[in-house]
Amino acid sequence: MLALIVAACASTPVLPPLTGTPTAERAFEIDGRLSARRGDDAITLAFVWKHSAIRDEFVVTTPLGQAVAELTSEAATRRVEVRTADGRHDEANDWPALTERVVGFPLPVGALTWWAQGIPSVGTPHSVETDSAGRTSVLHQDGCDIAYSYADASARLPIRLGLVCRDVEIRIVIERWRAA
Repeated sequence: MLALIVAACASTPVLPPLTGTPTAERAFEIDGRLSARRGDDAITLAFVWKHSAIRDEFVVTTPLGQAVAELTSEAATRRVEVRTADGRHDEANDWPALTERVVGFPLPVGALTWWAQGIPSVGTPHSVETDSAGRTSVLHQDGCDIAYSYADASARLPIRLGLVCRDVEIRIVIERWRAA
């Protein structure tokens, strides 16, 4: 009996679903898949993204679950770091530069903090098209067009994003949203 109690205490906590008004300060965790294409080059990755107002962490794996890299950023230092599965370490001043070097595509992770929630990032012009439920269906910002899909008519957070950013096409499938 004691072993069962200890095992239950050691299990991973279940996080509540994400609710409330989307903001960049709102902490969340997303499990998902990402595919990116530029010309003849393409990648497909799975990821777990933990976001808070002060830190972002991405654990990137192959679709079969093999570790690829861990990427982190701290808001205070404005530095992005990566540690790859083979032990390499790299740093950059921004997400697009680092993801270009690591996975071959410039991913706009800073803006995705907002865009993943269906809202424009602050500080740059944008336009939004909404669906009949008042949710973002298409967002145009920073040279990107982002199309959204939702699980059902009552869902407030998207489960699919299709981004076209200049010459890169990115598709994101969000398998699970959680409050962090």
